[in-house]
Amino acid sequence: MFYRENGQFKTSYRSDDQIFPIRQDRIAITLLLVLAFVVVPFTASEYLFRAILIPFLILSLAAIGLNILVGYCGQISLGTGAFMAVGAYAAYNFQIRIEGMPLIASLLLGGLCATAVGVVFGIPSLRIKGLYLAVATLAAQFFVDWAFLRISWFTNDSSSGSVNVAGLKVMGFAIQSPVQKYLFCLLFVTVFALLAKNLVRGAIGREWMAMRDMDVAASVIGIRPVYAKLTAFAVSSFIVGVAGALWGFVHLGSWEPAAFNINRSFDLLFMIIIGGLGSIMGSFFGAAFIVILPIVLDNLPYWFDIPIDTALASHLTFMIFGSLIVFFLIVEPHGLARLWSIAKEKLRLWPFPH
Repeated sequence: MFYRENGQFKTSYRSDDQIFPIRQDRIAITLLLVLAFVVVPFTASEYLFRAILIPFLILSLAAIGLNILVGYCGQISLGTGAFMAVGAYAAYNFQIRIEGMPLIASLLLGGLCATAVGVVFGIPSLRIKGLYLAVATLAAQFFVDWAFLRISWFTNDSSSGSVNVAGLKVMGFAIQSPVQKYLFCLLFVTVFALLAKNLVRGAIGREWMAMRDMDVAASVIGIRPVYAKLTAFAVSSFIVGVAGALWGFVHLGSWEPAAFNINRSFDLLFMIIIGGLGSIMGSFFGAAFIVILPIVLDNLPYWFDIPIDTALASHLTFMIFGSLIVFFLIVEPHGLARLWSIAKEKLRLWPFPH
């Protein structure tokens, strides 16, 4: 339940206290950041950077953005790939059309353009919800795909719709090697994850969760649905747009509209369902799962000398994804983040569980 105290909305909903803990283990987070910034750059191989770490970081950022909208505000979206595409192509146009435009400024402006598109397609959420809202956001995916394929201005008059970027620099420092790209993405993900965590802890986060739990009751106690829903779409689209720009500039280098098709939207939705709806940590768990599982399944036959056809292995990936989504929706709706929370509680009490 939500109540008002000193002009602030507060919650007494026990599940939120368990899934979104207010007090964090700062020592563990500090050690994790030291490991990511100091140890990994000197120990990981080039293949690990290109195939796992960089995609994991960028998709984690996109999953955080989607989780704010779906997990915290309860607004279904199937157009996340479209907002990633808007961020990537907008950043590309800022980079090539404005001489001397800093790379970070281009990425952030791409996120702002994605924010504008996200708010426009979020307006229907004021009147519709559930499956109807999902279809409305799905329209954004098809519209954006069509726009970047048919309107040549967005792709700098490229006939195929593909664009490329090269020579990335930040304040005169080149970003070319896999380690440099990894650290660049890691810095973005760290900053945005901390910002998202503080947002969901604050008053706006409580408003989002109130709209998610019961929008009619939230309106009665004074929360404005227009403000809450559109801010969720704006923040979510901004983070997803920056992630899309990073995906194009840092990970791909050269891309076409198919790089942000509807499959990308479904992948991100699977990430937050498996990782945990309404959990920043769950976004990282889901992204790690989606990135690592196909690689493991592709290499499993070679590791154990099992004769499996390549086509069968690719189908197994989809079958496992679908099975896990059904499993988590039925058995543990809060995903891997909830299982991690339970494991931490048990470890704190071990070896004296009573």
